[in-house]
Amino acid sequence: MTSPRTRRLAVLASGRGTNFVALAEAAARGALGGDVVVLMTDQADCGAVREAHGRGIAVEVIDAPTHRARLGEAAELDAVARLRTHDVDTVLLAGFMRILSNLFLEAYPGRVLNLHPSLLPAFPGLDAIARAHRHGVRVTGCTVHLVSEGIDEGPILAQRAVTIGDDDALDAVEARVHAAEHALYPETVRAFLTRPFAIEGRRVRWLAPEGA
Repeated sequence: MTSPRTRRLAVLASGRGTNFVALAEAAARGALGGDVVVLMTDQADCGAVREAHGRGIAVEVIDAPTHRARLGEAAELDAVARLRTHDVDTVLLAGFMRILSNLFLEAYPGRVLNLHPSLLPAFPGLDAIARAHRHGVRVTGCTVHLVSEGIDEGPILAQRAVTIGDDDALDAVEARVHAAEHALYPETVRAFLTRPFAIEGRRVRWLAPEGA
């Protein structure tokens, strides 16, 4: 399997939007391999919305049940329909706090990416940085992976490690992980859009460009 070479990107976010900003800025300077054409969110007043408006990027707010981990069928159908009006062909999850079902994923097969703040498969799910810190691990980090229906289980595209010292407070570790995220996600999206790769089971193998 190789990258579909897609170029029109949607970012799904629910929070402050720091990773959305990293992606949008990379796109603006031609370093992402594609264009961020829309931000989709389930939180109309989140920081990501303000960042999108400030950059002239379209915003779509989906109406989904509050306090539920999943969007639900109606909201997912609405989300897919709205993304299609923007001719989106790759979806980037950046702090989107909902689980997507196969109904959504099958609309973008192999073209939904997620960023998770741990070295998967360690610490999947919520509060990954704090859990790693409490557990006493010496190394944590972040992971970019393809999204499957399981939580943080899809094939891994890239990872970056962050060390944790004996005296490191949680906020210091969080800052280093977030800095790693802001660098790794745009780099990996660019590779996904521009480089050939093969998926072998749960492993992604990056291939040499043709003629190399």
